[in-house]
Amino acid sequence: MLADVDVFVTNYTIVDPEIYQLWIEGFSSTEAVCYLKQKGFGHLMGVHIDLITSDVLDHYRTYSLIERLLHAPTKMLEQSCFQLELEAREMIIEKYYSIDDAVAREILGKKLTSRYRKDLDEVSEKTGVKLKSCRRQFDNVKRIFKAVEELPGNLTNNIKQIFSLPDELAKKYASIVFLACLRFETSKRKLQYLTFNDLFACSQAVMIYWTYTYQHSGPEYYDTEMDKEFLLDLRELRNLLDKEKEIKHLVCLRLKPVLLERAFHELDLNFRSYWRPLISIACNLHRTRELRDLFVDLCEKLIEPWRQNNWSRDHVNKFLAAITQSVLDLEISRDQETRCLWDRYMQVISICLEKMYHI
Repeated sequence: MLADVDVFVTNYTIVDPEIYQLWIEGFSSTEAVCYLKQKGFGHLMGVHIDLITSDVLDHYRTYSLIERLLHAPTKMLEQSCFQLELEAREMIIEKYYSIDDAVAREILGKKLTSRYRKDLDEVSEKTGVKLKSCRRQFDNVKRIFKAVEELPGNLTNNIKQIFSLPDELAKKYASIVFLACLRFETSKRKLQYLTFNDLFACSQAVMIYWTYTYQHSGPEYYDTEMDKEFLLDLRELRNLLDKEKEIKHLVCLRLKPVLLERAFHELDLNFRSYWRPLISIACNLHRTRELRDLFVDLCEKLIEPWRQNNWSRDHVNKFLAAITQSVLDLEISRDQETRCLWDRYMQVISICLEKMYHI
């Protein structure tokens, strides 16, 4: 007797968004069929479950064949095996390189090695994302990292060009690559409360304001290279320590009308313990170890004391705005270089502290 064989012939490759999403999320074909059955898919369409099973298996085989092309998405434009509409092709690439924020947060700070890949079952258990999907996301991060880490120019644009990703998704990968290249500390226990979106915003700020691309453009400049001259020049901000009384006076003038009496009294009493860490962090960023520990230092030296003193997020934002502007006002007729250094420094620090301050 001849075995039953399912044969499906078509011209254009059909991509079912719902089945493709299940494949992307790491569902096995059996799990995908059960999921569709639970949703009443066969009942609503009047289709027998065997036909659904056959259709899912056919889609899964197709996606497995397409996957090797997705490792270098530009090949999708050159190949002729799978005839895909432009919209379908873009959807396939974008979903394949989609990354869950929870998984991205777990990957941050880890070495992208095969050894860590073997431990992704822990990430799967912690995040609730299927292991197969975790592996896909890890492999994508590693692939993109290797492709762009040594390329000059804008990280986001390089990723968009090489992997045909939309802007927002390319920015996510750019932040992951940036934090990995500079080896920023993100995995210490006291930083575990930070979400991927928090660290994404912080890394974007550092990339924009503290790398060579801040003042320069062109293919010879790297997003992953810190502006060393700027970091060395930040040591000049040490001179602001001698102007503490003047700055405190200006900050208090700004904040007294907008803070509760108790909060204002606490700030007046502890101003030095907030002011000096801001300067000490700036003066030490030229050291590689201190730069890598930026988020740890902000947490230990400012965020934890603010929490202990019951600062609200609004309190933090008002303080940062007041102290930034007070120094700029003080230096406007004295030292333009100090003013520029302070403004560029606080652009990043303010964003980081606002994003990192959870209550």
